[in-house]
Amino acid sequence: MADSACNVLLVVGSLHEKSVTRVVINHLAGNLSADGCEVNTLDFHEDPLPLFNPDTVWEQDFYPELKRKVVAADVIVLGTPDYHGSISSTLKNFLDHFWKEFTGKLFATVVASHEKGLTVHDQLRTVARQCYAWVMPYGVSFLGMKRRRASPRRSIDGRRCGVGRERSVPSHGRRRLLRRVCQ
Repeated sequence: MADSACNVLLVVGSLHEKSVTRVVINHLAGNLSADGCEVNTLDFHEDPLPLFNPDTVWEQDFYPELKRKVVAADVIVLGTPDYHGSISSTLKNFLDHFWKEFTGKLFATVVASHEKGLTVHDQLRTVARQCYAWVMPYGVSFLGMKRRRASPRRSIDGRRCGVGRERSVPSHGRRRLLRRVCQ
């Protein structure tokens, strides 16, 4: 095996300015760099990627450099928020730009989710397998930060509820939660 460093391409699949996915991917980039990996991070908030158009993409100015980064990568880490149980359109757009280039690459998945992100991981593994890539059987999921509400919430019966962090609760537990936090 060669003595060269592992080349890792990290992809931030969120355009949100204060993206938790971006924070985690950047933290991962720092750790991988400290461990001796060559790290490239694609952040489409900073460097937007045009929508995929198969009629024109290969002639675009941005494409050769992006392709070079994908081809050079030994590992591709895909970071995305969980949007309705699916990957973000930002990440899907990136994935649409390539498929032959993903052949033989190792993929890892990182998902920001208020649930477990299981369907998102499954979808990313499916995309990787369809492109003849290898994919880690496990992914990393983490809970995104939720915003505090500015005004008090009201329960179903109109009583005031305590202000604070909202919780992700399965529908069968919502009434029980409302009873606990309402005064």
